[in-house]
Amino acid sequence: MEQEILPFWKRKKLEEMTPQEWEQLCDGCARCCLLKLEDEDTGEWHLTRLACGLLDIGSCNCKDYDNRHALVSDCVAIDPEKVRTLDWLPETCGYRVVAAGRDLAWWHPLVSGTRDTVHAAGISVRGAVLSEDKVAEDAMYRYIIHDYPGQRRS
Repeated sequence: MEQEILPFWKRKKLEEMTPQEWEQLCDGCARCCLLKLEDEDTGEWHLTRLACGLLDIGSCNCKDYDNRHALVSDCVAIDPEKVRTLDWLPETCGYRVVAAGRDLAWWHPLVSGTRDTVHAAGISVRGAVLSEDKVAEDAMYRYIIHDYPGQRRS
């Protein structure tokens, strides 16, 4: 009898994943690409309905993924340590789900086999955000929200 081999995200810790596996674990929701504004008085961070200017809002892909950290000074490189400490990553994030020992949702591309299900399930920011390029810096506070667009859970 053949033994079933579990998919990499069920048998590996985040730190054990290859770069290719790590990239595949991203569900493509683009929620991490939303701007966060810091309250200068309290130090509290506020999520906005504004996306990084490098985000293609229709596809939820970065327009220059390979150079994003050089082009956007506050673009955060997500790694296993940050997955466990950044409280603004959504609960649905594939990295957070695996780090917590849970299984990926039905809509995750590694489960469904297509990158379209994250959009169909309403998890991604597609159609729910504006590019930061469309808003004056002094008006960005008007786009503060209290939760991520597309709040349906797995």
